[in-house]
Amino acid sequence: MSSQYEGGSKANPVQITEDEAAVYDRQIRLWGLEAQQRMRNATILVVRLRGTATEAIKNIVLAGIGKLVIVDTDEVSEEDLGSSFFFRDEDVGKKKVDAAKARIENLNPLVAVQAMKHHTLLERESLDALVMSVDLVCVTDWDRDGLIKINEVCRRFGKPFYAGGTFGLLGYIFCDLLKHDYIFPDRSAPTDAPRNVKASAIYSPMHMALRHRWSALTKRQTKELNPAVLHTILALWEYQHLHDGKLPESRDDAPELLSIANSLLEASDVNKQVLGTMPQEQIQTMSTSAAHEFSPVCAVVGGMLAQDILKALAAREAPIANFFVFDGTTGSGTVCRMNM
Repeated sequence: MSSQYEGGSKANPVQITEDEAAVYDRQIRLWGLEAQQRMRNATILVVRLRGTATEAIKNIVLAGIGKLVIVDTDEVSEEDLGSSFFFRDEDVGKKKVDAAKARIENLNPLVAVQAMKHHTLLERESLDALVMSVDLVCVTDWDRDGLIKINEVCRRFGKPFYAGGTFGLLGYIFCDLLKHDYIFPDRSAPTDAPRNVKASAIYSPMHMALRHRWSALTKRQTKELNPAVLHTILALWEYQHLHDGKLPESRDDAPELLSIANSLLEASDVNKQVLGTMPQEQIQTMSTSAAHEFSPVCAVVGGMLAQDILKALAAREAPIANFFVFDGTTGSGTVCRMNM
């Protein structure tokens, strides 16, 4: 890769060249040169290459970030072939980052790609150095305790944090953007005098967001947020915590998962007229499918994740605030504002 295309940074920004401006012309027309410049100078860290990350990486690389750092210590499995278009049959057994790097670079040669696969990268000192070297962190398909840990490191160094992933037909995105300033169009202004409005949002760290109580919501508001899906995701994280990171694998695990979900539902103080107990059919489905990836669900969640990362980088339009869930059985998604 030519040195002129090396990713810039906030500390050492580079200007978009004429060649890059021609490539990104349509995007620049959409959100402006300044927003594209911010993306051009951004270094994004993505941890774990599964289906959700694959879709997210494709979109942020095509949009024109400056540099992508990918971290994964796993090898490509046969199951990965069904959810990630970065891998081929001949890649099975190879390190994921080695198999994916060249294909990511082929998406957009203007983006620098760094692949990292050492087992110690997510240990304390290495993680600190890694987070300090990037502008935004995105962790996919990770357990709750690990996400909280990485989120806290990001907060310590003032770095925006995204988490996203899928459990079978369900998916989620969480973001902690610290204090995020952005602009959005004032749609109440006369059409002949459009103007932008500045806004700001204060985000909560993940450990605080997960303590959210639903008691302040009306019956209608609660119903619109689909609490059953969100609490199923929270229950799967708790199940992982109790089982050394493992997800349920059979219907024999359904009673324990249901008990966990109902306990979390009770603790969240959800309106009992809307959801008194967790739906058993959904829990039974998750007990057999949560550990598996479904490509269409990964595509939706990964696409939403990339879109929101680009919004945050460009500082245009309001990002997710702060927990998005997707229900693949109905094709619907909702955003829950958790302790914000």
